[in-house]
Amino acid sequence: MQAKSALPHHVAIVMDGNGRWAKEKGLPRLEGHRRGALRARKIVRWAADAGIRQISLFAFSTENWSRPKVEVRGLMSLLSTLLPREIPAMQEQGVRVRALGDISALPPKAQRAIERTCRETAENTRIELVLCLNYGGQQELLAGARRLCAWAAEQPDMQAALADVDVEGFRHFLWCDDLAPVDLLIRTGGEHRISNFFLWDVAYCELYFSKRYWPDFEQADFLAALEDYAHRERRFGRTSEQLPTHPEKGA
Repeated sequence: MQAKSALPHHVAIVMDGNGRWAKEKGLPRLEGHRRGALRARKIVRWAADAGIRQISLFAFSTENWSRPKVEVRGLMSLLSTLLPREIPAMQEQGVRVRALGDISALPPKAQRAIERTCRETAENTRIELVLCLNYGGQQELLAGARRLCAWAAEQPDMQAALADVDVEGFRHFLWCDDLAPVDLLIRTGGEHRISNFFLWDVAYCELYFSKRYWPDFEQADFLAALEDYAHRERRFGRTSEQLPTHPEKGA
């Protein structure tokens, strides 16, 4: 296992392949999602044990509403029933849960489950689990642009205020403002796409693609992704010679 100084601070995961996993086994798609939810429970524990501080899971995208209604209802039911059941284990493991996205569009029961879980785990500090629900990267950027315009309109000199906003400053208008930038984005299921996930941070985060379907993603696969990350050179536009000898964690 690599030294903790080489660990990513924030890992984001596109948990892809639940439906294909179920189809290949002759099972309903919803069973694939149920197995995927059980895998999500394990990945949080593996991440905490490895020393990861934040882990974001792409649980339901803004585009997922276009799936068959029975599948969407099943996903919302899983969220409503399984999430509260995990609270005792999360308390024991020191997991703080947060939601990223517009959860106001979710069914009331799902909203209550999310709000309860976030509230009851708010004091935990070992690892932060960010559930991305009704989330889309393009939608986040659009919302950020609107917040920026509203802020600028309140300034004495709107044009001067906009001219002073740099890349770092614009991130403060995004939903992910108080999260650490994503260092490593993992996608399972064999696809090589970002699929509208953390588009601002993906500009410079490291990408890792696994052929395994999400329900089959094991701890060894996760550790392999961390090991691969540890050997990446993150230059952010600089040359190798300009990098510090001992980069800070998450740099």
